[in-house]
Amino acid sequence: MHRHVLYPGSFDPVTFGHLDVIQRGRALFDELVVAVGRNPGKDELFTIEERVGLLERLVREMCRRQRGCPVRVEAFRGLTVDFARRRGAAVLLRGIRNLSDLQNEVQQAVTNREVAGLETAFVVAGQSFAYTSSSLIKQLTAMGRDLKPLRTMVPPVVVAALRRKRDEQHPALARLREARDGARE
Repeated sequence: MHRHVLYPGSFDPVTFGHLDVIQRGRALFDELVVAVGRNPGKDELFTIEERVGLLERLVREMCRRQRGCPVRVEAFRGLTVDFARRRGAAVLLRGIRNLSDLQNEVQQAVTNREVAGLETAFVVAGQSFAYTSSSLIKQLTAMGRDLKPLRTMVPPVVVAALRRKRDEQHPALARLREARDGARE
C-alpha cells in the first residue's frame, strides 16, 4: 500500500518547526506533499510563490542531508480537502506543538474525516518548537530592529527574507506595528 500524505499550511513564514514536521513525516510515509495555501484569517507577509520558493529550497537541502520519502511542494487555492482529493492523499499530516494546538487540530481532524473521509496523522514537534509560530515570528520582525534572535526559530534564508520584508516596510508588518501602538493608547 502506497502511503501518500499531504501537509497543508500557510507557512508564512516557514519555521524550523514546520521543517521538523516534514522530516518526521518523511520517515512515516512513502510520499509527502507540502501544500502551501492561503489562510483568509491571516495577513500574508510572503506571497504564495515566495513561500513555495523558500520551502522548495529548504526541502531540497533536507532531502540531500537526511533519508526519507520524496517531498513535493505545491501551492493550492481553495479547500484543503479538495486539494487532498485531487492529489490522491487519504491522510493529512499535522504538527502538534502544545495542548491548544491539539484541541484545535482534533476538532479539524474530526470535521475532515466526517465531511471528506480524510484521516489526520499527528506528529508532536520537537520540544524546542513548542512555542514558535509564524505569527510570533512576524510580530518579532515587525517590532524588532535586530532579527538575530529569530535564528533559533527559522533558517538563515528565512531570516534574510524577513529582513528584506522589514526593510521594504511591508504593509503586513506595518499593520502589526500599528496594532501594537493602538493597544498602548
